[in-house]
Amino acid sequence: MSENDEILNRATVFLSQCYKELGYSPKQLESRLQEVSGEIKESGTYTHTKEELRHGAKMAWRNSNRCIGRLFWESMHVLDEREATTEAQIAEALFYHLSYATNGGKIIPTITVFKPVHNGKVPVRIWNHQLIRYAGYEGEKGIIGDPASITFTKKCQELGWKGKGTPFDVLPLVIQCDRKEPKWFDIPKECIVEVAITHPTIDSFSDLRLKWYGVPFIADMRLEVGGLDYVAAPFNGWYMGTEIGARNFADETRYHMLPKVAELLGLDCRKESYLWRDEALVELNRAVLYSYKKAGVSIVDHHTAAKQFKHFEEREHEAGRAVTGTWSWLIPPVSPATTHIFHKDYEDKVLTPNYFYQDLPYD
Repeated sequence: MSENDEILNRATVFLSQCYKELGYSPKQLESRLQEVSGEIKESGTYTHTKEELRHGAKMAWRNSNRCIGRLFWESMHVLDEREATTEAQIAEALFYHLSYATNGGKIIPTITVFKPVHNGKVPVRIWNHQLIRYAGYEGEKGIIGDPASITFTKKCQELGWKGKGTPFDVLPLVIQCDRKEPKWFDIPKECIVEVAITHPTIDSFSDLRLKWYGVPFIADMRLEVGGLDYVAAPFNGWYMGTEIGARNFADETRYHMLPKVAELLGLDCRKESYLWRDEALVELNRAVLYSYKKAGVSIVDHHTAAKQFKHFEEREHEAGRAVTGTWSWLIPPVSPATTHIFHKDYEDKVLTPNYFYQDLPYD
């Protein structure tokens, strides 16, 4: 099968489903398919209408096997920035996304879509894993900041960026157009909401001086819709508390805070059977949820998220669609057996449109 035939086949499958879901007639679909076929024969690609792109991005969220928050797939706001061509234009579009989606704490699920790949030419790559993330520095006294960011931090420094060397330095945006030398942009402070972590009953918790950014903006995944690859399409929802409390803060390969929390709580850590890790983990997660709610920033606990996912499953069943999922990602990292997800099996079948991991744009 030729590349043109492959793209046309993928386009046909996507458009057929998309137009059916949007309520278009078979005649309207046939007309659009003829138009797309002509485009592909002439140029080797085609252009999504704004409506196709909008619904395709939403379908991709609905098909994301690792996401527990799919109940809200229809609420995603799609920002079409396919006309942006320079690093500065792209940076401005991303700054807008940050402010728009953060929405003063009342987070709006949002995606910004830039120009897709055409004939192997990559028009835009965003080097960041997340639009907002903290730097990680290696030093003689150990690691300061986020260990997961060490390699990218070094790349930013090679490009000329200098951080302050604190545990919570916000990294710059790094944007590359047409495989040229990438450019970096500091994120304006007004685009960033951070939450200081305190505890509802333990005043000394603030002594840990923890904070986290309000919104997870995933920036390095490829959006595939109808045979077209949008390799720059950052998106966000809101945090599930355990992503911060049980992973970013608790993982030994990240901020590794459980021993410090246990010490703060006065726990006996001499034996694992004392379950000091579990107690510290619960209090850390309680602090995260309390702090975000106190700050007025959208967040969901893992029990509520699991119930929302069950509602999503019911709605998909009513729509005649099977729910696919990666079980190991859908179960929360705290008390998974208390959710219905733990006791179910899901077919880990990859549907499209969807979001896919891609190789780093740097070594």
